[in-house]
Amino acid sequence: MTLEEKVFERKRFIFEKLVKYGFQKKAEGYLYETDFMKGDFHVVITVSQKGMITGKVIDVMNEEEYNQLHMENLNGAYIGSVRKEYEKLLNEIADACCTTVLFAFDQANRITEMILEKYDVRPDFPWEQTQYQSYGTFRHVDSGKWFALIMNIKWDALLKDKNKNTVDVLNLKINSQESENLTAIKGIYLGYHMNHKNWISVVLNETLSDNEVLKLIDNSFSLTGLNN
Repeated sequence: MTLEEKVFERKRFIFEKLVKYGFQKKAEGYLYETDFMKGDFHVVITVSQKGMITGKVIDVMNEEEYNQLHMENLNGAYIGSVRKEYEKLLNEIADACCTTVLFAFDQANRITEMILEKYDVRPDFPWEQTQYQSYGTFRHVDSGKWFALIMNIKWDALLKDKNKNTVDVLNLKINSQESENLTAIKGIYLGYHMNHKNWISVVLNETLSDNEVLKLIDNSFSLTGLNN
């Protein structure tokens, strides 16, 4: 995950605020340039029409991109100070130009709104002080049991393919006899960190339609009521 992705993962741009902040409107999106670290570095930030942000930090002395900034294994004092100042700038832009959403993927946020509308249930975040602080649980109104859990995890956790890119997944309860048929469907996997016989993980990256996901949520809600 890049520094830009880390800061803006749960942010959505309000484009008119970009212009107020100082971004220039271009055909392909929005452009912002400034110096930092007392003029030693120049930054070029672009935001696409779809709200995707990229950043380039240039070492003014040699006019080359300062790639060390993105190398996680480099943690020297100077690199650390440049990284800190760049992240500070990114956070300033986020605070001035964005709204905050609960989850990283748009489908996860839509599904959250649909659960609220149908079941009058909002997510709670029981691990706020841990690395799992972004994990949201949905509790059954009658039993208090979880009927859904949204997490942002690496693809490797599902596919065991060393893919470090992340995706929002929705854990749902199922009847054990349904497991084989459901996990044969693209976008549905054995439940991450749950009993594989009774739980599935559904990726919320538009692989399944919202209606298909809602049907699975309905089933999970039924299975976690007082009579189960």
